Amino acid sequence: MKKGIKILIIVFSIQFAYGQSFNGFALYNAQGDNTTYLIDENQNQAHEWVMNSECNYTVQLKKNGNLVRGTKNNGNILNGAASGGKVQEIAPDGTIVWEFIYSDANHLSHHDLTLIGDNVLLTAWEVKTAAEVSAAGYNTNSDKWPTHFIELAPDGNGGANIVWEWHIWDHLCQDVDPNKPNYVSNISDHPELININMIQSQGGGGGPGGGCGGGDWFHVNGVDYNEELDQIVFSSRFASEIYIIDHSTTTAEAATHSGGNSGMGGDILYRWGNPSNYGMFGPQVIPNAVHDARWITNDGRPNSGFLQIFNNSGISNNQSTIDGIETPWDSATNTYLRTPGQPFDPLNYTTRYECGYGSSSGQSASDRMSNGNIYVNTSGGGPGANSGAGVMYEVDSLGNLVWGPLGAQSQKGFRYECDYPGIIALQPYINTATTTCFQGTSIHDTKMKLELSIFPNPTSSEINIELEYNQKNSVTIGLYNFIGQEIFTKELNQSSGFLKENISLTDLSDGMYFVKIMDNSRILSSNKISYIK
Repeated sequence: MKKGIKILIIVFSIQFAYGQSFNGFALYNAQGDNTTYLIDENQNQAHEWVMNSECNYTVQLKKNGNLVRGTKNNGNILNGAASGGKVQEIAPDGTIVWEFIYSDANHLSHHDLTLIGDNVLLTAWEVKTAAEVSAAGYNTNSDKWPTHFIELAPDGNGGANIVWEWHIWDHLCQDVDPNKPNYVSNISDHPELININMIQSQGGGGGPGGGCGGGDWFHVNGVDYNEELDQIVFSSRFASEIYIIDHSTTTAEAATHSGGNSGMGGDILYRWGNPSNYGMFGPQVIPNAVHDARWITNDGRPNSGFLQIFNNSGISNNQSTIDGIETPWDSATNTYLRTPGQPFDPLNYTTRYECGYGSSSGQSASDRMSNGNIYVNTSGGGPGANSGAGVMYEVDSLGNLVWGPLGAQSQKGFRYECDYPGIIALQPYINTATTTCFQGTSIHDTKMKLELSIFPNPTSSEINIELEYNQKNSVTIGLYNFIGQEIFTKELNQSSGFLKENISLTDLSDGMYFVKIMDNSRILSSNKISYIK
């Protein structure tokens, strides 16, 4: 405990201010554009990164305020949907911190990327010849471009090193040729493996042949990382399915069926959306295409820990949905529970938002905000009023439009809270005139960190605050709502000594609140709490 002011805050929870937009920033890159934009809650441009090459799909903001972007590499030998070949980390002033080229005659990065701490995970193709594919039990004679992932660690010298790999090629099976090493007699007995023959009529995303039967017959288009579980989720458009794998393995273990926290090596831990892919009966909840599988942050917000997907044809070819999935994860056994002989639960989506504005047949994304709202990013689509046309927008828990639509023409955007470290780091470069993030009760006013103990989180009724004070200057404790309105305040002076304060929240709405400790005009501490009735 620091000498002087001693503060123990017992507070908590997350507030969900339904009916109002999320107070933060959106990061996106228009399709085929060289410029990445950061816009505030009022859709005003807060910052931009102008580069000399176009973004191929995804941009993300690191905790240090730098931008990570996939980009088109000049001179790619391979080519296909959302092809990239290069990834860059870029400082706020546009300086390239490091870049890595992954493009040759047999490999090409494409579509999505995600952050693993300071590292970057890339989705990529690798070429397998017709002879190799035939030897693996594929029942047609053509080259294929199966997916793999590479994890890059910056080397400190303007480049990066590959520190981890996973290849789908190591986890294929087939039931047509018992003379081949990956033969299984019954596909349904092996949901941990992917049937190489489960997709026959797709593959137009790139590779030899084009159109049906092309090389990119699996077409992985989205990836996300869960730090808490040390797992990776990815989506396959043409398989109409999402998959989870273990990241705790070594590269060597990832090529096998044992090792890592799961004990399953690089095998599939969980899959969902199309049980027929592994010989099971059940609804095909993803009827056509899926993009952007990601975890909902597990911090007390609605549906924390769920997976969320952009289900392109959730209702029809012209009607997309945002589906939430409560996975059967069992932390005691480090497994996703499944009844033998049955598909993975749940049999259907757990939550669903029907895209009332902006459905899409292609590259799109979604996110769940801390206030419970859903952020939607569509990139064009089919005919009709709900065609998408490359818009991003936000809806509350009832599906009411509360932000946007903005014609961003992006494939995948991200939203960031005011207190995200990358936003704080960017503050000197951000146009702050039109945002409330750095004003009033914003947590960015914090000048000094104090030792805290916060509980319970979230709360369903009240918060308790214990504070020990032995400074001459007065200290004020305040409770504020999501838009900065004061709910409670109490000033402490030297004679106060020790304070134990109970604050009832029962008359307040669910949502996010802030507890601030102030010394005169200085904000010493600002802490987000959640209240869920």
